[in-house]
Amino acid sequence: MVMTDPIADMLTRVRNASSARHEAVDIPASRVKEAIAVILRDEGFIQSFERINEGPQGILRVHLKYGPERKRVLMGLRRISRPGLRVYARKDQMPRVLGGIGVAVVSTSHGIVTDTEARRLGLGGEVLCYIW
Repeated sequence: MVMTDPIADMLTRVRNASSARHEAVDIPASRVKEAIAVILRDEGFIQSFERINEGPQGILRVHLKYGPERKRVLMGLRRISRPGLRVYARKDQMPRVLGGIGVAVVSTSHGIVTDTEARRLGLGGEVLCYIW
């Protein structure tokens, strides 16, 4: 199976597992996916994640987070920039997701950061996805 957009695959796996109320989801590992998982954890959308060195690529196991009565914490994930249409934002045009409630994940020259961090650092970059 040829995967043309691994980030979209990660977001879809996490979205589907959250909708099905799974405890964890396994994703083929990469440094970009791990950086996105760090943002998800730091912003409180997932409980934790771990990298399992199994096989040539490794696995990223993401442990999902739920509120009282198994209510979803992660309401939505949306891929913005994709291989067929790259989306970039300058430092003064950084998007706000749901008026600041959500988070935009941006790939900058200083690594993968949130929209808030990119604004603070005065950086623009490729808008990878929105999380709310």
